[in-house]
Amino acid sequence: MAATTDDTEEQTDAPGAAPGARRRPTGRIAMAVSVFGELLITAGLVLGLFVVYSLWWTNVIADRKADRAGEKVRETWAHQQDTGPGALDTKNGIGFLHVPSMKNGEVLVEKGTSTDVLNNGVAGYYTDPAKAVLPTTGKTGNFTLAAHRDGHGAKFHNIDKVKVGDPVVFETRDDWYVYKVYDILPETSKYNVKVLSQIPKESGKTKPGHYITLTTCTPVYTSRYRYVVWGELVRVQKVDSERTPPKELR
Repeated sequence: MAATTDDTEEQTDAPGAAPGARRRPTGRIAMAVSVFGELLITAGLVLGLFVVYSLWWTNVIADRKADRAGEKVRETWAHQQDTGPGALDTKNGIGFLHVPSMKNGEVLVEKGTSTDVLNNGVAGYYTDPAKAVLPTTGKTGNFTLAAHRDGHGAKFHNIDKVKVGDPVVFETRDDWYVYKVYDILPETSKYNVKVLSQIPKESGKTKPGHYITLTTCTPVYTSRYRYVVWGELVRVQKVDSERTPPKELR
């Protein structure tokens, strides 16, 4: 039986080729493919680490900051002896938002909706372009809030779980403000500031009242549109010595 040449051995002559013709150097191609593959793997690892950082680690850091700030708020409340115009704002936050259907516990509320505020794992109330009317003033208007849906605490991540009729409770040192969700706008332009109006006509309201509006980005993992939830005040319940939560939170 005739001996065969090794498949990996480079042939110097091929049928129909001119004498001395050589095969294409497959070694260089293989090396280029290998380098390109390694680059793709590296890029994938970097992208994966970025996703982990954005969607997990920023949550860890933000939650720690929010917990510390929340503790300071409650410590301040415990040592305040009088109730006055300044009793709401402790410089670390003004109160806590409770939305049972979001299953995210209590959410500290601070002033402003810039990333410097929201990245601390809190909800912020609007000061621009529409000014939120704080419920403690007793005035009619719209208590408008925003929070991240993904990363940096993602306090409104489960906003799509909120349904019409669900309770939304805002806790201050002295009172529980109990709202009831009456309308939801699953998607609107991020430039639509009308949803923050003192009378939120896009929700069907035409008269002044005591409203609350929750806003965040949508779809999940994007900031292309805004998701909006509207609620209306049902009652105000005084905080007792044990800080017993209203029935909606039990």
